[in-house]
Amino acid sequence: MTFFIFLLACGAAATTGIIFKPGQWYENLIKPGFTPPNWLFPVAWTLIYILLAWVGYRLAAIPGSQVVLALWAAQIALNALWTPVFFGAHRVFTAMVIIALLWLVVAVMVLLAFKLDFISGLLLLPYLAWLCVAAALNFFILRKNRW
Repeated sequence: MTFFIFLLACGAAATTGIIFKPGQWYENLIKPGFTPPNWLFPVAWTLIYILLAWVGYRLAAIPGSQVVLALWAAQIALNALWTPVFFGAHRVFTAMVIIALLWLVVAVMVLLAFKLDFISGLLLLPYLAWLCVAAALNFFILRKNRW
């Protein structure tokens, strides 16, 4: 049951991507050559959300995991916030601040997860890597487009 609670939280965050789609605004932006193809975004996020739910489930069963679980909650909130700010409100600078905070929270979460459960730490690495790509995209778009 615990896994499904974490999966539900991930699903709630994922709905922001359904509500606030990239659309024509995003297509018209100047983007870097390393921009992943559009089809990869839902594939990557689906995998990341499943891994996040699994990590939450694993960590919830470990005594002393309160801090890392608080970070899990913080990252899912920041994750859900970024999409409407970037794609919905087109606030690229604010989105950059959010994704920087998100990256920091996830990086600390990874370190703490490794201390509690090595497998959970490993399962979080694709998320941190994807956030590096997303943050680099956000930063490039912020720098190369006129606001």
